[in-house]
Amino acid sequence: MKRSVALLALLAWTASAVGADWPTWRGPTGQGNSEEQVVPLRWSATENVRWKTPLPDAGNSTPVIWGDRVFITQASDKKLWPPQVSPKFPKGTSPGGSAILEKRSVLCFNRADGKLLWQRDTLYPDSEPTHATNPFCSASPVTDGERVIASHGSAGLVCYDFEGKQLWKYDVGKLEHVWGNASSPVLHGDLCIQWCGPGARQFLLAVNKKTGEKVWQVDEPGGHSGLEGGTFVGSWSTPIIARVGGQDQLIFSVPGRLTGYDPQTGKVLWSSGKASSGGYSYPSPLYSDGVASFNGTLVKLGGTGDISKDQLKHQVGSMYISTGVIAGDYLYTYNNVGVPSCYEWKTGKELWKDQIAKRPGGRETWGSLVHAAGRIYITDQQGTTHVFAAGPKYEHLASNPLKETTNASLAVAHGDVFIRTHKHLWCIGEKK
Repeated sequence: MKRSVALLALLAWTASAVGADWPTWRGPTGQGNSEEQVVPLRWSATENVRWKTPLPDAGNSTPVIWGDRVFITQASDKKLWPPQVSPKFPKGTSPGGSAILEKRSVLCFNRADGKLLWQRDTLYPDSEPTHATNPFCSASPVTDGERVIASHGSAGLVCYDFEGKQLWKYDVGKLEHVWGNASSPVLHGDLCIQWCGPGARQFLLAVNKKTGEKVWQVDEPGGHSGLEGGTFVGSWSTPIIARVGGQDQLIFSVPGRLTGYDPQTGKVLWSSGKASSGGYSYPSPLYSDGVASFNGTLVKLGGTGDISKDQLKHQVGSMYISTGVIAGDYLYTYNNVGVPSCYEWKTGKELWKDQIAKRPGGRETWGSLVHAAGRIYITDQQGTTHVFAAGPKYEHLASNPLKETTNASLAVAHGDVFIRTHKHLWCIGEKK
């Protein structure tokens, strides 16, 4: 009898260790944490590669994984123009140019071998601005195991079942910003929630995930889109869902302000700070133990209305585009020139600072951090994933080069690491 109980316990541990899905941009928690304990530590373009499959064009979105399926978003058939000939961008106002994309797609792959199972395209013949480094379809899809939902910017929200049948499509209208959009959809109960912005017209939207019918919409005062030159602002952040004081809350940031909403109704529960007249909000919020962080600023939650007075005095590592990860009592960040940092979450004390000479770095990074198997993973723009030990003592464990450009965050599922570069979708796994 004891042997049977021990065997069942071992099987349960094994399932949780190597059997977890990665259903959204930042995994099961929405904050970059994986509970898996068996994850590859080292790899290269030729070592510990289970498979790689070519992609039709560059893209920044992260793969999501459920069971034997891997989903990504992809834009293709693009026509680039220089800024000076674009009717939307007077000469000198659009760094990197803009594009017309006729095809925006959801691709489904077999997790076992990388074979493309299906591709579903949404055609969008109209013009939409973006930056050359932010291809369309930068938002990652989201899945609940029955359906996969993707944001295609001005081409709308689209939902498919696991066999590729379109279940619904929602028209969000025209979204215009000089740098495009990138916020990923999130699921909560029967709702799919999407930040539709940035730009002069921007709003939080919730639709029924089964039917695509609008449930609520909260309009946000529009920011400068940069289309006519001059100063522009915006949020490319993805909301998170957190349990605060026994209540689920949707937490989202715009430049200079963090706001909590009732995810069922869109009602504003609290707000900290005021919307800035300038600046950008790239990282997503983080939450742990009653405290939320937005770009290094901490605020104690639990109040209602304006809770700006509850902002904590200490900061924990201002982030650029990457979103950090909280593991236990520590927050880990990675700045835009490739320097990792570790902070005590409750005090703001920086713990790795004195060991800066030992840190790898020098590579710009847009992807966000992932915590798995007691380690911190981050992939830079050159396709090298740096791995650090999680904890107050700095320890660089590995640097794993793929030698392909990427701006995506990595995903961890079923014991493997999935990395989307501009050329390939990679599945990394040690021999089992």
